[in-house]
Amino acid sequence: MFIFPAIDIIDGKAVRLFKGDYKQMTVYSDKPWEIGLDFAAAGAKHIHIVDLEGAKEGTTPNLDTVLKIKSESGLFCEIGGGIRTMETIDTYLSAGIDRVILGTAAVTSEGFVEQAVNKYGDQIAVGVDIRDGYVAIKGWLEKSEFDAFDFCRKMTDIGVSTIICTDISKDGAMMGTNRQLYSDLMKEFTVQITASGGISTIDDVAALQKMGLYGAIIGKAYYTGAIDLAEAVRICNEQ
Repeated sequence: MFIFPAIDIIDGKAVRLFKGDYKQMTVYSDKPWEIGLDFAAAGAKHIHIVDLEGAKEGTTPNLDTVLKIKSESGLFCEIGGGIRTMETIDTYLSAGIDRVILGTAAVTSEGFVEQAVNKYGDQIAVGVDIRDGYVAIKGWLEKSEFDAFDFCRKMTDIGVSTIICTDISKDGAMMGTNRQLYSDLMKEFTVQITASGGISTIDDVAALQKMGLYGAIIGKAYYTGAIDLAEAVRICNEQ
């Protein structure tokens, strides 16, 4: 399993939200690329980046910051938040970002996902953000009518090879991740599943590793020191 330490960006700063609430925001750094360097020093090979402004607006207001994180760290970088057009995908991937994550657009336009996968293959991931069993969209501000598992099945049928699944109720709450959800996903699907939301202890990391997940995103637990990133990476490498 790969560890994806996360950098969420608003106004060029690294921040964290509590349960996706933009009104409950903590700023951790005004130089997010330095955090990327810290990730590399801890042995991480990947970074999960979210443009939180883009998630709401469908734009790329933090493109320069994202590209600086990539160039400074030299790590595999995936980006999500507001990626709703082929032009935006082209912009990120042609600039050297390794993978883009479709969220709202995957829900509102199945044809868009198919077009993106046909052009870029495994450089396209889909983020499935779950609230009360349903897929949430637009920066978690709206709940769609799609059952989460039905939606994942639809995405795999299109050819999506990586699904990043977030339990919004766990995100940023430091109360543990939804292990049952990821166990169920692993039983149901053969694509690469990345766990996100509430991964707050080394025990969470070890449990997800044993399930055989592709990846685990560590956010707030890194910033608060609840998880030692080097230890998390080491556990995944050893097993």
